[in-house]
Amino acid sequence: MSELTQPVTGTDRPDPRVRAVRLEATNHEGCFLGKNVAPEKFDSGSDSGFAFADLLFGLDLGNVPVFGAAYPEWRGHLDDVYLRPDPSTRVEWQPGLDAVIGDYWLKDGRPVPLCPRNLVRKTVDRLASNGFSAKVAVEIEATVFEESIHEARSRGYRDLTPLGGTAGTAYHLAKSKDWVEYMNAVADRLDEVGIAWEAWSDEDAAGQIELNLAPGDPIAVCDAWARTRQIMREVAFERGRTVTFMAKPTAGYGQASHINLSLQRDGMNAFYAEDGPSKTMLHAIGGLLATMEGNTSLALPQITSYRRLVDLSGPPVTISWGISNKTTAVRAVCGHPKYSRLEYRLPGADANLYLALAGVLAGVVAGVERKITPPEQVTDMAWCLPPGLGVERIPDTITKAAAALDADPVLREILGDEFVDYWIASRKWEWMQFHTAGGDPFAELSEWESTRYFELP
Repeated sequence: MSELTQPVTGTDRPDPRVRAVRLEATNHEGCFLGKNVAPEKFDSGSDSGFAFADLLFGLDLGNVPVFGAAYPEWRGHLDDVYLRPDPSTRVEWQPGLDAVIGDYWLKDGRPVPLCPRNLVRKTVDRLASNGFSAKVAVEIEATVFEESIHEARSRGYRDLTPLGGTAGTAYHLAKSKDWVEYMNAVADRLDEVGIAWEAWSDEDAAGQIELNLAPGDPIAVCDAWARTRQIMREVAFERGRTVTFMAKPTAGYGQASHINLSLQRDGMNAFYAEDGPSKTMLHAIGGLLATMEGNTSLALPQITSYRRLVDLSGPPVTISWGISNKTTAVRAVCGHPKYSRLEYRLPGADANLYLALAGVLAGVVAGVERKITPPEQVTDMAWCLPPGLGVERIPDTITKAAAALDADPVLREILGDEFVDYWIASRKWEWMQFHTAGGDPFAELSEWESTRYFELP
């Protein structure tokens, strides 16, 4: 692991080994954005922050301004917001280049309401006010193709060759050497920058990978998620390959970002009980299910996200929970004082983890504050359930999910009206772009979606 380079303060001279410092943060779409600054510039602005035009929160993935919602007070004529670096995240990214993650703030010292990292902090603080801290982990799924990114672009991101062969369904070791070499290179880079990972393996689709990051503090895990995806892209570029985090890059299997979560109180796992879910776990489940319709918009942010919601194909399709039941949306793992946890299985690989996790933590907050009792668990398969059983389906389009979020007073109260209103407007805009700029709702996967989502977010 690389040694952390300490931030420069006061009259200290910049480290001569560092030629530039890269500022990093995601926008609401989950794109990893930033700029490189000279060490002297970083030293002078590390407290006050670095100016970014507010358009970073006002453009869609096609680089078009989002219309259809009134700009809040802080948005305007390309006004500046300020990225304040978090010195604890500073690492040596490569020789001569340090990297540091930050949050977006306004001139008057308030957090930008759309800042994903600050939204996670807001929900973490709300949990703390109830006496809890959260420990989370994330499973990253991605698909790697043999072609370079330039070749993939020339083909419109279609008819590409999965790296490693066509072995499936999962866990197969019968992968070609190039697939293994790619993941070994990714693991080496993660080690170099100090990102803790636990496992990686073959996933369901050809060329698909699952990479498990180690559990930790919610903000730290989100930071690790953002950097891990950047590393996976950089390693692919260097090796002449292509990697995508698109929710469904082919007409086959989709890709997820499962979130694992436990609550701690006084150093103990508050989800553990000898006889099954603790009361705290049950209340958390109740809050997660009560907010799931609205949270679908954050967990499944793009048009293609909803193409994953097919019975028997892996993703959950119902607002449901069950003990050790991977067909439900929330899987409860019980019976161990260390490992008792919830697995929130809804988010797609295209979700911005900061926002998806903020929504999950908001649901947990609601559950523990209001002591929400969950419905009966699903003990059978939660796919293909007939109507009339009282188990609702997850919203299956981007507009249905946006409407559900709009109608959820709990998520509005915890996440804030400014964020919720703008997010809903941006999802309606995405729907309109799809239907007016070349999307095909009847295709298994339209060319418009491949062009828009394959590289971003």
